[in-house]
Amino acid sequence: MGLRRLFVANRGEIALRIVRAAKSLGIQTVLAVSAADRDSLAAREADRAVVIGPAPARASYLNANLLVHAALATGCDALHPGYGFLSERAEFAELCETNGIIFVGPTAESIRTVGDKLSARTLAKSSNVPMVPGSGMIESAAEAQRIASEIGYPVVTKASAGGGGRGMMVARTADDLATGFDKSSHEAKEAFGDGTLYLERYVERARHVEVQVLGDGKGGILHFGERDCSMQRRYQKMVEEAPAAILSDAVRSRLHQAAIQLLAPIRYRNAGTVEFLYDMDRDEFYFMEVNARIQVEHPVSEEISGVDLIQLQLAVAAGETLSLTQDAIRCQGHAIEVRIIAEDPQRNFAPSPGRITKWQAPAGAGVRLDSAMFEGALVPPYYDSMIGKLIVRGADRADAVERMRQALADFQIEGIATNLPLLRAIVAHPDYLANQIETRWLERQLLPSFGNSKGY
Repeated sequence: MGLRRLFVANRGEIALRIVRAAKSLGIQTVLAVSAADRDSLAAREADRAVVIGPAPARASYLNANLLVHAALATGCDALHPGYGFLSERAEFAELCETNGIIFVGPTAESIRTVGDKLSARTLAKSSNVPMVPGSGMIESAAEAQRIASEIGYPVVTKASAGGGGRGMMVARTADDLATGFDKSSHEAKEAFGDGTLYLERYVERARHVEVQVLGDGKGGILHFGERDCSMQRRYQKMVEEAPAAILSDAVRSRLHQAAIQLLAPIRYRNAGTVEFLYDMDRDEFYFMEVNARIQVEHPVSEEISGVDLIQLQLAVAAGETLSLTQDAIRCQGHAIEVRIIAEDPQRNFAPSPGRITKWQAPAGAGVRLDSAMFEGALVPPYYDSMIGKLIVRGADRADAVERMRQALADFQIEGIATNLPLLRAIVAHPDYLANQIETRWLERQLLPSFGNSKGY
C-alpha cells in the first residue's frame, strides 16, 4: 500500500523537510500550522495548510485531539509528528491508529517500552547491552545516598520520564545528594509531569555517541552509522558529527551491534536513535536511552550513508518491504552539523525573536542548509529557538571541519542575535580541531569567554 496524503504535525525546518520528502514520493501534504506560522515557508510549499489554533504550542502543536481531527477532516491517511512536541507520546500514536491514521513512527507499545528510561534500562539489561552502573526508581534522598554509596561517587540523578538535562544533577558527596535530590525531582515533575528519578555513576570524561537505526517492525533493524554529539550546553546538543572519529573500528562495530541487539526483540518499527555514553578513560560505552523518533541531527547520518531517512520512514509506514540491506549501506566521508539558534551567547543565551533583515546562507560543494527561514521571515517567541541546521560533508574530518569553518564565515544573519559567533569560535579552537573534547568541554573551556562566567 502507498501513502496518499500525509498530515505533518510540526513546524519549522523539520516540517519543511517532511513536506519536501513526501512530495518527492508523490504524496500529497497537509501541514498543521498555528496562527503564528500561517505564512511560513513550509505552509507555502505544502499542498494545503490548516490553521489549528493560536500561537502557544499547548493550543496547537500539543493538542493531540485537535491534530487528529484535522488529519481526518482533510482526508489524510498518515501523520508524521517530526521531532519534539508529541512525537514520543505513546498516547498520540495510539490515538492516530485508533482513528485509522498511520503514525509515521514506532508503535505506541514500543514508545512506551523505550520512552520510560527505567523500562529502557530493563530492556537493555535483558538484551545484554552494556549499562552504566545505576539504580531503579528512587523514592527519597536517603535511599539515593544508600545506593550511591554502593555505586560509588560521583553519581548523577536522571529523570525517568524525559531528558534534555531536566532533573539531572551531579553529586560528588552524600551532602550533595541530600541538598539536591528534591530539587531535581521537582524539576523533573515540572518538565515531564513525573518526578521519578534514578541514579547512575557519573563518567568524568565522556563522549555522547549515538546510533541511527530504522526497524521494519518485524525484528529487522538497519543502522546508518553513529554520531558524536559531545558538543553540548546544559545537555543540549550544539554540534554533531558522523562518524564518531574517536572510536576504534572494534568499538564502533560493537556499538552498532548493541543498538540492533537492544531493539530487535521488541520488533521496533521506523526510525530511532540509541544513545550511549562513551567512557574515554575506559574505552567502553554504556547505554543511555532511546529516542523513538527522527532526530534533529539525522542529516549527518544521511550525508555519510547516502540514504534519505525521511523517505525511508514514509516507506516503512506505508508497509513497504525494505529492499535495503545492511551490506548496501556504506558510510563514507565525514559530516558535521551545527544548530543555528536565535539566542545571544554573549547575553547568557537570551532568546532573540524578531524579523530577519538579512539572510545570506552559504552554498557550495558539500554544503547543505536545512532551514525554513528567509530574509524577511519572523522568528516567533513561542517555540524552540533553533532556526536552522548547517551541514557539511567532507572526505574526512579535517576536510569537513574546514568546509564548516568557511560556511560559517560566509553565513550572514541580521535583525536578530544568533549563536554564529560561538559556532565560529568552536570550529576554530585547537581542542576541537584535534578532536580533544568531552561533553562538558564547551561549558568549561569556551563559554566563559562569551560572557558566561559559570560556563552556562
